[in-house]
Amino acid sequence: MMKTGKSAAIAVLTGALLLTGATAATASPKRASNAPKGGELTATTIDAYVRDYAERTGLPGALVAVTKDDRVVHVAGYGHTADGRAITKDTPMPLASLSKSFTALGVLRLADQHKISLDAPVRSYLPEFAMADPRAGRITVRQLLQQTSGMSDRTFPELTLPAPDTLKDAVAMLRTAPLATDPGTRMAYHNPNYAVAARLAEVVTGMPFGDYLAASVFRPLGMTSTTTVNTTRDLPGGGAGYIRAYGQVVERAHPKWFLNGSFGVVSTADDLARWLIAQNGSSHAVPERTVRTAQTPSGVGGSTYGMGWQTGKTAGGAPELRHTGWLLTHNSAQTLLPGSRYGIAVVTNTGMISGDDALLISDGLIDIIEGRPDAGAAPFTMSADPWLAGLSLLNLGLGVLGGLRARRWARRRAGRPVWRIVARLIPYVLPIALFAGLADLIGLLMNRIGTLDMITYVWLALYVWAATAALAAIAVVVARTVHVVRARRPQA
Repeated sequence: MMKTGKSAAIAVLTGALLLTGATAATASPKRASNAPKGGELTATTIDAYVRDYAERTGLPGALVAVTKDDRVVHVAGYGHTADGRAITKDTPMPLASLSKSFTALGVLRLADQHKISLDAPVRSYLPEFAMADPRAGRITVRQLLQQTSGMSDRTFPELTLPAPDTLKDAVAMLRTAPLATDPGTRMAYHNPNYAVAARLAEVVTGMPFGDYLAASVFRPLGMTSTTTVNTTRDLPGGGAGYIRAYGQVVERAHPKWFLNGSFGVVSTADDLARWLIAQNGSSHAVPERTVRTAQTPSGVGGSTYGMGWQTGKTAGGAPELRHTGWLLTHNSAQTLLPGSRYGIAVVTNTGMISGDDALLISDGLIDIIEGRPDAGAAPFTMSADPWLAGLSLLNLGLGVLGGLRARRWARRRAGRPVWRIVARLIPYVLPIALFAGLADLIGLLMNRIGTLDMITYVWLALYVWAATAALAAIAVVVARTVHVVRARRPQA
């Protein structure tokens, strides 16, 4: 750090430069348009776009499915898995939180068959569901699916807790959790809502949830290669994939997470095309009214979230239905365009934040449909990471410089009151506190609670930047403290 002890200013400057880099990364230069004048997607244009995207971003692998009305426009796999196998349209990949729309449809089919009522309390069908909050007895099935139950990461940070192995165990873990709000008053995205819904389906039908989804959703839609699993250990390759860091893709294994109900579905491009066709109301296997129920926002507190789908608008202002999904090593996106009747599903083997490739590819294909030029989009970390690398080296350099000058700093303060010396060291606490609270800060911004280890997946370069700032601050504080103590010792 600088000899003047202005580490707080350095931290602020670093953050400002970081924001500058991240902002610059979203403003990619315009590229020549690949879009046909009519804005129609064809297999050729889709293939060209995805291959171009993969080449300029280094994307390791992807599944892509595009439909229109009841017609498959394009299904394909690109690149390779983490274990080096070529990805084809028949390669199973994890859909992450796209799974919620499958769980919602499965539960709605029970309502269609009058086996449950969406507005009945969950405990009517699942007596084992209990929480450390008497209001939980009022939670309805509909509120689970619309994420308005009152459960929240703030009161039950499930991703920071030991992962259970079964849906029954996942529901049992909620017994110590309070609610964040009254049921039905606020939407809060929380994975356990869908774990409880899946367990409810198990108990009502007397079937394992995977078997029930296969019977009620997958097989009726012809999705013969789609399954749902309990934990990341049950995913193909154990969920191993890639993260982005400093312009490179780095292979990473996935820690154990519980998935079923909320983000445990594994599928192929072929099966995703069948799913999109059904979600566009073009399948006789599922009643259209049931599909529309899932896609209709709850409106609770202004929520645009339905049941595994969220309403919004494209960059061109057209209505869209969408849901995204993230694991630490994969990300996904499914999009329906009611106006043009297109459906788009993309799954990539890059992790959240550092590689939002599925969403970027989806938006690029929508640009083609709506006649906009290809903006050459890429994950913003590809532009932000070089800034962070430079700032990390600056942190280390300042730490070394501060350590070398610590003796001179201590001599100049010989004889001063201890409180004044301590006051000069207080600013160095800021980068240490930033690193210690980095997971909480990102959790606040993302409305999710995670751990520092997860940050190494989510954005490794940010983790390294914060860690080097903290390390440099600790080094300077220790060096100055040692020299101050030595300077104040009585001489022999």
